[in-house]
Amino acid sequence: MKIDEQTRGDVLLISASGRLDSGSAGELEAVLPPRVQTNAKIVVSLADVPYVSSAGLRVLLMGAKAARAKGHKLVLSGLSESVREVFDISGFSAIFSIEPDVDAALASLA
Repeated sequence: MKIDEQTRGDVLLISASGRLDSGSAGELEAVLPPRVQTNAKIVVSLADVPYVSSAGLRVLLMGAKAARAKGHKLVLSGLSESVREVFDISGFSAIFSIEPDVDAALASLA
C-alpha cells in the first residue's frame, strides 16, 4: 500500500493506493489515527484502493472514532463500486461521510 499526504488549504488529504487488507492495514493505521488528532479536517481518498477487508474497515473506523472524539471531520472519497458495496453491506456507509471524489469531499468541508 502506498500512502501520500498533502495539504489543500486547511484540509489534510490522505491518498491511499493498493489493497487495504490485513497485510497493509498497519500502514494506514500508522498514519490515520495520529493525523486526525492534529488535523481538524481530513479527506481520505480511496480512489486507488480496489479492495478493503475487515482489517481495513477497522483502521478506518479507528480514524473516524478518533476524529469524532476531537470534534474533527473525516470524509472518505472515491470509493470504487466494489469497495462501496463492502461499506454498504457492513453498515459503514452510515458511519462515514462519503463523497464521489476529492473535489466534492473538499467542498463538503468548506
